[in-house]
Amino acid sequence: MFTIAQIKEAHSKVKSGADFPAYIQDLIELGVQGYDIFVNDGHEEYFGADNYRVAATKTYDNIVIAPLANKERFIEFLVMHQGGQTDYPTFCNHAAQSGIAKWSVNILEKTCTYFDQAGSAIIIEKISI
Repeated sequence: MFTIAQIKEAHSKVKSGADFPAYIQDLIELGVQGYDIFVNDGHEEYFGADNYRVAATKTYDNIVIAPLANKERFIEFLVMHQGGQTDYPTFCNHAAQSGIAKWSVNILEKTCTYFDQAGSAIIIEKISI
């Protein structure tokens, strides 16, 4: 099964949202079926077959999540990021400003769902793999 070190190696190639499809391909090759990213501190949880899980500790100092989600503003930030205009730390800060507390990628279903602090899905997008 995969390790956090292998995932970090794959993630090190990501410079912007434009690199996301290649990153997902790398994760598929490792056996990752999905993962959750928690915006408040960047900690990650990865899932594989047979309930296999690995988690990484926080990757940056805590950031405050806006109490209410602003879907329209987040979509603007998301489009910028996916277009390669922002790096990952900037995107995480933009997500927090927009009230996004977590996102969850389901590689099998090819979706990325962004959640607010209450756990409500704000955006569910299909991802190209």
